[in-house]
Amino acid sequence: MSKQMGFVFNADHCIGCTSCEIACRNENHTDRNVRWRKVSKSSQGFLSLSCNHCNSPECFRVCPENAFMKRHDGIVLIDSNLCTGCRLCIAACPYEAPQFDYETNKVSKCQMCYPRQDRGLLPACVEACSTEALQLVDLENFYDPQAVPSILGIPDIRITQPSVVFYPITEKKRHFLVE
Repeated sequence: MSKQMGFVFNADHCIGCTSCEIACRNENHTDRNVRWRKVSKSSQGFLSLSCNHCNSPECFRVCPENAFMKRHDGIVLIDSNLCTGCRLCIAACPYEAPQFDYETNKVSKCQMCYPRQDRGLLPACVEACSTEALQLVDLENFYDPQAVPSILGIPDIRITQPSVVFYPITEKKRHFLVE
């Protein structure tokens, strides 16, 4: 049975609080220089991104040490024992997901909190999101005609086929009182 875990991001619900980013850093004990999940502001609103655990990951393709692997559930991992810190994966990833850690001289990235998932828990970022702007789904069994594969601010998805879908910001209707 095929499975592809992925994130759903609802741009209408994100308030830019960075709880997801902080939860990720706390769960994975990363410092401020290594940000596996990043919340950014655009003209459209906020965007929360991490590794997209792509179907065709460029990091996987360019690594000379074959340090990347893809689990049965689609989660892309990096074996830090094999990583030499060459940073080719950083240059290849259009989403800036792999991060160089100057303390270890190796690359690390979001691993979708697979140890938590293996225990039946949600990733820390999803659990911390109080507005439910961030969710985890099996994309093989997910369909919503309102969800789209890309929104403004996301690099071209055709090469990597990221495992993330979006609910874009909807235009708000304004109601005026008539006297």
